[in-house]
Amino acid sequence: MADTSQKKQVVGWIGVGVMGRWMCQHLIDAGYPAVVYTRTRAKAAPLLDAGATWAESPAAVARQADIVFTMVGFPEDVKEVYQGDQGVLVGARDGLITVDMTTTEPHLAKTISEAALPLGVQAIDAPVSGGDVGARNAQLSIMVGGDAGAVQTVLPLLKRMGKQIVHQGPAGAGQHTKMCNQIVIAGTMIGVCESLLYGCRAGLDLDQVLASISGGAAGCWSLTNLAPRILKRNFDPGFFVDHFIKDMGIALDEARRMHLCLPGLALVHQLYLAVTANGGGQSGTQALMLALESMSQVQVHSAAPKA
Repeated sequence: MADTSQKKQVVGWIGVGVMGRWMCQHLIDAGYPAVVYTRTRAKAAPLLDAGATWAESPAAVARQADIVFTMVGFPEDVKEVYQGDQGVLVGARDGLITVDMTTTEPHLAKTISEAALPLGVQAIDAPVSGGDVGARNAQLSIMVGGDAGAVQTVLPLLKRMGKQIVHQGPAGAGQHTKMCNQIVIAGTMIGVCESLLYGCRAGLDLDQVLASISGGAAGCWSLTNLAPRILKRNFDPGFFVDHFIKDMGIALDEARRMHLCLPGLALVHQLYLAVTANGGGQSGTQALMLALESMSQVQVHSAAPKA
């Protein structure tokens, strides 16, 4: 039951994809009035049915909200949503707080924060990890950059969406932390896929394999949540391949800027490009398996063939 003991801030929400839809839903369920905008209005239908109000542009969202959350796709989308002709900053008023939960470029988070300050607006970057499962179950990890006072103001709302919320530092720090997260995921995804390929070629029952290794030192989110999808040949997106390629590209660009060599990340980035070359850009990140299967001429399946 929603808490109605005190007046809630009006929440603006921009971007209602496979994760944003659920994240906004949690705030509505908690009793926050919501104003929503997305490029394709039909995607907002579940939120409108739940009581949200439609706005015609990001600027219109900002005019009506106390806190605006954004969860869009690519850096160019973030730029347009915040700094376009009908962007959030056009409709912003003194005291507004914005929270960009898109994974995007750290320097863009700083740029938006610097542009917002003269308007009396605090801009926070708060990318998330946990995929569609974490979004649906309000179990996301949220990495936050920005003004400490503003972060404290939005913390009760972030707690409705995630279980692990850490303020990492000033504007851009949340995005840098998300890059660390994506580098780890890149490494674990190739490990999960290669493990399943090996087990399949060795004639093992892969459900049995997962039962053993998921509880040991190899245990990780990708093994628990994505490996079973692979065995079911379910490559539907919890997080799009195209978006993961974008994230890895940002991390590689930042690494070059900092004079870092990240060969593991570069390899996985190339393999995911092979997935997109074969039409898998809108699949989930577990579709990395498709590229690796093609290289070894193996198709992973749940149970081993009987001798």
